[in-house]
Amino acid sequence: MKVFKTILAFYINSSLHVAFAVYALVRITELYFGLPYNEPLDYFIFYGSITGYNFVKYAGIAKLHHMSLTKNLRLIQILSLISFVLMLYYASKIEYNTLLYFAPLGLLTLLYAVPMFNGLTKNLRNTASLKIIVIAIVWAGVTSLIPILNVDAYVNGKIVLVTIQRFLFVIVLTLPFDIRDLRFDKKHLQTIPQLIGIERTKKLGFVLLGITMVIEFFITPNHQFKVAYLIIFVLLLILLQRAKRKQSKYYASFWVESVPIIWWLLLLLLV
Repeated sequence: MKVFKTILAFYINSSLHVAFAVYALVRITELYFGLPYNEPLDYFIFYGSITGYNFVKYAGIAKLHHMSLTKNLRLIQILSLISFVLMLYYASKIEYNTLLYFAPLGLLTLLYAVPMFNGLTKNLRNTASLKIIVIAIVWAGVTSLIPILNVDAYVNGKIVLVTIQRFLFVIVLTLPFDIRDLRFDKKHLQTIPQLIGIERTKKLGFVLLGITMVIEFFITPNHQFKVAYLIIFVLLLILLQRAKRKQSKYYASFWVESVPIIWWLLLLLLV
């Protein structure tokens, strides 16, 4: 059991789980639009997610405590380096125009982690009310817009609706994390639970999730897709409703983060 817990902790803390969630959303987009499987792009996004998330989470820690890093953190550094190299490898196989689409999202990620405001002491992560918006924009762009633009640069109504749905979906997915972090977040962050309270945050999440369900009926005539999303809709609704300040250790970081992966697996089973 101890070995299992150690492996699970490394899997979560190394951002492998969140990278699989991002990868799952990319594969969902491919299914929705009938796109061919694109190994270089999909793996670029997967390894880029590990690199980006670990940079955001651990860059400052590694800089300050390089000589006294724990064994797990050193392993995460090694995984991040390997992921960075693989990201560059798959980037070399992607068209230049597609890489340009990533530029503004990559800049947002950089600004999210690196202090560039108020005399270079503040980043987007610590700027009032922006944290959840930045995360949703980056996830929506990377997992829905770019895979489509890689195949066809023409943007139509369905693409816009899917991107909006993904943006709202990620916001709802992030709310249990913000509820959990109420105990730790500073007041100046002005996260949604800080601004309106836990219960109103949940109600807002229910409304946003309801909008994504309405969009689902507009973007696909496929009955199996609708059934799969209805299951995900109910699952995320339950997870949001049960979210609280004092959650179990992996409630948000494993179970909530697993929702996109479950959605993808459901589509593979039903379609």
